[in-house]
Amino acid sequence: MEAFAGEVLGTFLLIVLGAGVVANVVLEKTGGSGSGYLVITSGWGIAVFVAVFVTGSVSGAHINPAVSIGLALSGQFPWSQVPLYIGAQLTGAFLGAVCMWVHYREHFNATTDPEAKLGVFSTAPAIPNVLNNLFSEILGSFVLVLGVLYIATPELGLGALDALPVALLVFGIGLSLGGPTGYAINPARDLGPRIAHSLLPITGKRDSNWGYAWIPVAGPVLGSMIAAGVYLLLPF
Repeated sequence: MEAFAGEVLGTFLLIVLGAGVVANVVLEKTGGSGSGYLVITSGWGIAVFVAVFVTGSVSGAHINPAVSIGLALSGQFPWSQVPLYIGAQLTGAFLGAVCMWVHYREHFNATTDPEAKLGVFSTAPAIPNVLNNLFSEILGSFVLVLGVLYIATPELGLGALDALPVALLVFGIGLSLGGPTGYAINPARDLGPRIAHSLLPITGKRDSNWGYAWIPVAGPVLGSMIAAGVYLLLPF
């Protein structure tokens, strides 16, 4: 139960701060409205730092089903724990999205663009193209999970001291690879908040774009599998 609680808390913090910085940038009449992509990527990096630092010693701070799967495939995490971790990650992501919405509720009401409102919760392609969008998520997730595999300890995963390297890794992925799809690189990060968007009484919202939703789930899982395979093949 301690590990479950740690993953719920870690993913909750990730989404409150990560989706929160998106809300601050894209919604109307906030202090950070229009401050740009660099603020968003910085905020997500800090969100990862806080989530990993707080919960690393409790659950290993996977905060991402793709990371849990990659660690399991590489032999650094027991498969029996993967379903528990994924359930916790989705729960934390959903709760984080709900709390972020409550925090910014007046600004959601003041914003007329339904695409911006959805974009606070979930990712979307800048140019829709199924193969290209899927490849973007695979590549970003491959870089993330491969990096994590070299950071994580076999006994636990990501400890508190790994918070800064992982945060910088996510920051770099956002800067370099995030433009085409918004770099979900985490099925829970996209799916949990997307479910929240579909259920919450958000004024003037659009549909939750479920036709695209499989890409930020499948892409990270495939990228994780490839990263684990490469990690096992490499002689170092």
